[in-house]
Amino acid sequence: MLLNLREHRWMCLLLLKKGAEAYLYKETWYLKHIIRKQRIKKDYRVSELDWTLRVARTVREANLLRNAKIAGVPTPTVYEIDKRETTIIMEFIEGQRIKDILDELNAEARKTLSRQIGILIGRLHKKNMIHGDLTTSNMILTDTGKIYLIDFGLGYNSTSIEDKAVDLHLMKRALESTHYRVTEEVFSKILEGYQEEVGSAPMKEVYDRMESIRKRGRYLRMS
Repeated sequence: MLLNLREHRWMCLLLLKKGAEAYLYKETWYLKHIIRKQRIKKDYRVSELDWTLRVARTVREANLLRNAKIAGVPTPTVYEIDKRETTIIMEFIEGQRIKDILDELNAEARKTLSRQIGILIGRLHKKNMIHGDLTTSNMILTDTGKIYLIDFGLGYNSTSIEDKAVDLHLMKRALESTHYRVTEEVFSKILEGYQEEVGSAPMKEVYDRMESIRKRGRYLRMS
């Protein structure tokens, strides 16, 4: 069934995800398998403000995807941005979510994968890009062994050590929630890869700030 009768260029195949901010569809677009990410209207916001916010966030995410790829971080290729529909048309990545396989890997493969994740996060941070939602759900492992980072919807640019530390802190929190049996093993290798990419001094600065953030969180929970 053609959804866009005006252009006749895509066919809806599957609604993959209904998020709070956007819907994800897997579709055929000019004979390619793609993801269409459409930010949805929020009725509680003033209409003009809502549209402005959705356009800004759509453009920002597309730019982050492009700039991350330039920095050496595999991300889906952005094919088109439709500001009127606040939509990104991007490459569909064939592979497995790392969330679904991490616990089942043998120790050596898990360490290798975790170190590579750390390298990719380091590449982002070296270029002052914050992912904003670093979880193993937002990482795809392809059959060729390449790791793709996806869903930069909460991402932004920042030179702040605090923001980079929060990014890593949220990564560890996600591991503790989803992969609690292997959290320490995995996160230590992530830090190893991160240090390999950014260098010892920047790594120490971010790590020390991350530990400060974790202590703040413990204090708040105890208060």
